[in-house]
Amino acid sequence: MEWDDLRVFLAIAREGTLGAAARKLGQTQPTMGRRLRALEASVGQPLFQRTSEGFVLTDEGSAVLSHAERMEEEALAFQRQLAGQQQQLDGVLRITSSDWFGETMLTPVLAEFSRTHPRVTIELLTDTRFLNLSRREADLAFRIQPFAEADVVSRKLLRMPYGLYAKAGTPHPVAGDGADAALITMDTGLGEMPDVAWLQRLLPRAQVVFRSNARAIHARMCLQGVGLAVLPRPLGDAYGELERIDLGEDPPSRDTWLGYHRDMRRLARLRALVELVIARLAN
Repeated sequence: MEWDDLRVFLAIAREGTLGAAARKLGQTQPTMGRRLRALEASVGQPLFQRTSEGFVLTDEGSAVLSHAERMEEEALAFQRQLAGQQQQLDGVLRITSSDWFGETMLTPVLAEFSRTHPRVTIELLTDTRFLNLSRREADLAFRIQPFAEADVVSRKLLRMPYGLYAKAGTPHPVAGDGADAALITMDTGLGEMPDVAWLQRLLPRAQVVFRSNARAIHARMCLQGVGLAVLPRPLGDAYGELERIDLGEDPPSRDTWLGYHRDMRRLARLRALVELVIARLAN
């Protein structure tokens, strides 16, 4: 088997169609199809069932998948080890965080880093998904919960305070149980967030008028006077048009953690960025 053919196989298995897999690898569909046929010929079995909805693994394909993923992991470990041996501060660093944290907290630090190390290219990916550090979907990740992966080096970076905000100069009907209040809150997929329970406890009769999974959008909707929003203090305080509302207790604060794969700990550009982030943001 050729490793490049196995990479094609993995992309098709994960994306489900030749077109999506081709875009993932930056290749053409005819090339992807040709490599898949070559792999199937080498193993002597069809690895996918072609359906109207895409490619579905056969039993033989499922057996190949587990081996191919282990081979991929070894190849990625080799790449990480080589990358970790680089000493010159150039190359690419891929960073992942939530939208508001990337925009409000990280961009000043990344700007300072770029001025000091202009040959390093920073890619900041803001996403609610947890990108896989082992597969090098990102080199450095910031999360609001501890890293569970055994091969990730992590540390608690800071404790983030939150506040309840409203557009300045507008009425804030939050007396009693909040029957006349309008709320901007997290979408139902993030309904277990501590600030959602806090709002339900303090303002049980308030009307939810807007939901989103993005704190930055909460802030913008709050600026439009749509309703009250729980925001991280650095985000809410950045807008002079917003004011903090006191309900007698603050919303729950949250920890922020940073993490990177252990094979990357010798990568000089990553170490330099981590040290700067800790110096500027840690508390």
